[in-house]
Amino acid sequence: MSRAGQNLKYLRKLRGWTQEEFANKLNIKRSLIGAYEEERADPRLDVLEIVADMFKLSLDELLLKDVSIPAGSNSYLARRRQQKMATADRNVIHFVPIKAAAGYMTGYADSEFIDELNTFTLPMLTGGHYRAFEIIGDSMLPTPSGSIIVGEKVDSLDDVKNNNAYIVVSRNEGIVYKRIVKNNRSKQKVSLVSDNPTYQPYQVNAEDIVELWQAQVVIGKVATQQRWDVNSLANLVNNLQDQVSTLKKKMN
Repeated sequence: MSRAGQNLKYLRKLRGWTQEEFANKLNIKRSLIGAYEEERADPRLDVLEIVADMFKLSLDELLLKDVSIPAGSNSYLARRRQQKMATADRNVIHFVPIKAAAGYMTGYADSEFIDELNTFTLPMLTGGHYRAFEIIGDSMLPTPSGSIIVGEKVDSLDDVKNNNAYIVVSRNEGIVYKRIVKNNRSKQKVSLVSDNPTYQPYQVNAEDIVELWQAQVVIGKVATQQRWDVNSLANLVNNLQDQVSTLKKKMN
């Protein structure tokens, strides 16, 4: 029995894509994705070949194996982990796009979820634990909506620097980019403050905060670009790396 439909659904959700987004990448109608995932129709061979190439799978794996189970060293997830381990000596930055934000709230502590996020490196950031988050909205203007904030992990609220900008991950608010102002009277609450004065500060319970990332680099978004994708991010990162390399050569 073919497992293609189940595997397509798993791989799509793994990347955080909607059926519409997945269909666009495969150049087919969204309704076909639904039919494949619900096993009302068998995926065409040309579609399977594109998916297999996209996820570095064989057709046999896609058709016959349960790719969600890391059963051995040749499984999809196992190969992804090996790729991550091969670059572990570099300062790998996992990227959380808007479309993965909901999944991040349940998967931030799940190593398998984190392993499946796309990654990049910035040579100017060394010796720390970094993560990148795409932000939306105008509350932190002049930082535009769609920017990417690269933050360094902060282990405790005690280490937070007052009025500095952070990615704050909390159970009630989700992922937000704000300045943190600590309450001198009580450690039970902190105030989150926007750079845009039209937004009022608000408080969150300290116990609801699950992660803090102090902003280190802001990657601005080109006005004509509708949303970040892996290729555009990779091109920008490569450009930044080239600039850093050029500066280092001039300094030597």
